[in-house]
Amino acid sequence: MNPEITSSPDLKASASVTFESLGLRPELLSAITAQGYTMPTPIQTGAIPLVFEGRDLLAGAQTGTGKTAAFALPIVQRLSEKTPKEKRRKPRALVLVPTRELAAQVSEEMNVYARRLALRSTMIYGGVTIQAQIERLHRGVDIVVATPGRLLDHAERRTIDLSRIEVLVLDEADRMLDLGFIDDIRQVAEYLPPRRQTLLFSATYSKEIKQLADQLLNKPQRIEVARSNIAADAVTQAIYEVERSRKREMISFLIRKGGWNQVLVFARTRYGADKLTEELLYDGIKAAAIHSNKSQSIRTRTLAEFKRGDFRVLVATDVAARGLDIERLPHVVNYDLPQVPEDYVHRIGRTGRAGEDGVALSLVSLEEKPLLAAIEKLLTYKIPRQTLEEFPVTAARRSARVQALKKEVVQVKARKKQDKVAQDPARKTAPRRNKVVPERPAPKTGRRGSRS
Repeated sequence: MNPEITSSPDLKASASVTFESLGLRPELLSAITAQGYTMPTPIQTGAIPLVFEGRDLLAGAQTGTGKTAAFALPIVQRLSEKTPKEKRRKPRALVLVPTRELAAQVSEEMNVYARRLALRSTMIYGGVTIQAQIERLHRGVDIVVATPGRLLDHAERRTIDLSRIEVLVLDEADRMLDLGFIDDIRQVAEYLPPRRQTLLFSATYSKEIKQLADQLLNKPQRIEVARSNIAADAVTQAIYEVERSRKREMISFLIRKGGWNQVLVFARTRYGADKLTEELLYDGIKAAAIHSNKSQSIRTRTLAEFKRGDFRVLVATDVAARGLDIERLPHVVNYDLPQVPEDYVHRIGRTGRAGEDGVALSLVSLEEKPLLAAIEKLLTYKIPRQTLEEFPVTAARRSARVQALKKEVVQVKARKKQDKVAQDPARKTAPRRNKVVPERPAPKTGRRGSRS
């Protein structure tokens, strides 16, 4: 691949550009209208014409700027212009994403457009049975949205044929590199035809992204909707400096004081996510956690319940939260700062999406000051510091309440045991069986023993 990159100026919204002027078919315009979109976003304005032209694309776009539609709309329209003759269709477009949640989100939006033009789309990711995916592929599909690891499983089993891929999309490529998928991406590329169109979308732009573009893209057009590594303008950011031991107390205080009803909280580890969820529940705040240790079905159900408002706080790790699309999410809290500065941009990008305002707060302990400095260096500005005058100077005593809750749990178990005995009195009067202890075998005797 030729690594030459043609740059273009940053894109800005233009009132003169409409979806009709971009050359989209009436069926797609109808789907766009049904979703409530009226004007294309800057990334859509810049990317859609280039995809129609068959150009490779290196696009820098913040999360929540409409980049999924920027590649989904023109891909669906181009594929619909050539109807395959065989009944069992082989994939002609492949979208690689870093996480299962993002695969589900992208696939859902792709399906909205694909079914309008009689195209079939499916998603492939790990954590679920592979047999169902094999059956869907066997019936024939036009578009595949996949995570790299599970896609390679199918390729090695020969349950998917990637030899007819016309368009490859790398969505959130920077995150895939952060998660160590670079070798998987290169292996996937070996299964693809050399002549294809490749589109690479990334919220941040680094040397590693440049190297990946050099390897996979052919004279790509580079477009950006904002300066690299900049957080979304619609997000109001703030830092609260607090002792590590009092973070739980402060987040509970913020939620109660602000009357927040929907909050996405980021924890660094799976254990930390479960622990914080448990403590919020102790504080009387309904919360649930999602992370990679939980099955995909549980994660999907938990996210649906959070969107419905069944509980107030969703605690997530970076891997589980990447790709979450929660409409009009008002608050994001960094309970722990991320180890990778770019992850901060992705985290706060869960709010302030599609023109909505959002608030992103970070609780920073003394030990996390170096991480904060790295984030501000990436952003090229200092995040405003705030204080809570009402926040108590001394930590609240929770031990008595926790002990009372534990005592209540013990009492409930005891009552349940008494109820079982009352229902079946024989359980109490039945004699306890004596444990049978086998006799020790007699020592072996024989010629060898007699000689000694």
